[in-house]
Amino acid sequence: MATTFMADPYAILGVTKGASEKDIKSAYRKLAKELHPDYNKDNPVAAARFSEVTRAYDLLSDKDKRARFDRGEIDIDGNPAAPFGFGGGGGFRQQGRSSENAGFSGFGNDGIDFADIFDGLFGGLGGGGGGTYRGGARSNAPKGANVAYKLAVDFTDAATLKPQRITLADGKTIDLKLPNGVETGTNMRMSGKGQPGPGGPGDGIVTIEVRPHRFFRRDGDNVRLDLPITLREAVAGGDVRVPTVDGAVMLKIKPGSQSGQQLRLKGKGFHGKTGTRGDQIIELQIRLPEGGDAALSAFVDGWQADYDPRSGLLG
Repeated sequence: MATTFMADPYAILGVTKGASEKDIKSAYRKLAKELHPDYNKDNPVAAARFSEVTRAYDLLSDKDKRARFDRGEIDIDGNPAAPFGFGGGGGFRQQGRSSENAGFSGFGNDGIDFADIFDGLFGGLGGGGGGTYRGGARSNAPKGANVAYKLAVDFTDAATLKPQRITLADGKTIDLKLPNGVETGTNMRMSGKGQPGPGGPGDGIVTIEVRPHRFFRRDGDNVRLDLPITLREAVAGGDVRVPTVDGAVMLKIKPGSQSGQQLRLKGKGFHGKTGTRGDQIIELQIRLPEGGDAALSAFVDGWQADYDPRSGLLG
C-alpha cells in the first residue's frame, strides 16, 4: 500500500523555513540516528519515517533545490509543482522518489554527503554504513554493524610480520597478514567480516596490541638490546651468540670494548611503513661475576671467566 508523506520538508525535519544549513544538518542527524533501521529492525513505521526524513534532507541540503522549493517551483521530490499544490511547493505525494532526486548532495561547496553524516552518527568503526552507491544513486539498505576485535601480537611476530590467526564472532578462523609499520593501536579492516545487514555485511575492525618483550625494546623501527658480556670478552674480544627478532646470530666483540658501546645489526628491526626494515642496536654491558670481593679477587687473580652473563638471555 502506498504511504503518504508530508510535502513540507521543513516540517518533516522539525525546523523553520529560515533554518540555517547547520540547523538542518543537526536536525537530520538527530532524526536519522533515532529512526535508522539498524536500531528499528522490527519497526516498519520507523523505517518509513527514516525514508521520509531522508527525502526532506535530500532536498534541503541542496541550495538550488531548496530555493526552487521555497519559490513553489518544485515539490519535495524535485518534480515540477502541481498547479493545485500548496503554496510552499507542496501538496501531498505518494511514496517513492524521483530518479532526478535519487542521489544525496551537499550544501553548496561544503562537500557534505550522506556517508559523512553516518560516519558521524554511528562512529565510523562502530555501526553499519548508510547504504551504497549504484550508478550515482544511493541505496538506503543499511549494511550490518561492524564488529570490533582486539588482537595481542608477540613482539617478535610484529617485527617480522608473522601472520596471525584470529577467531571471528561466528567461530570461523582466518589468517591475518600484519601491515608494514604495525604497532600498538594499529587498526586493520576485514571487509565483509561484520554483522549481516540488508545492504550487505559490515566489516571487522581489528585493533593491534604489540606485547612487550622481556629484553627487546622498540625504538621507532629499530630494536634495542642490552647485551651482557664478560670482562674477558670486553678486554680480549671474541664471538658471542646474540638474540634477534629473526633468531640468534653470532656477533664479533672487538678487543678493548667498553660498557655502553653500541653495535648495529642491519635489517633486524621492525618493518617501517615503506617496507624498509630498521636495525637492531646492541649496547654492551660488562657484567662482573657475583659473590662479593672474594669472588672478584679470585676472578682477577685467576683471570678465568667461569660464568655466563647471558644465561638468562638465550635460555
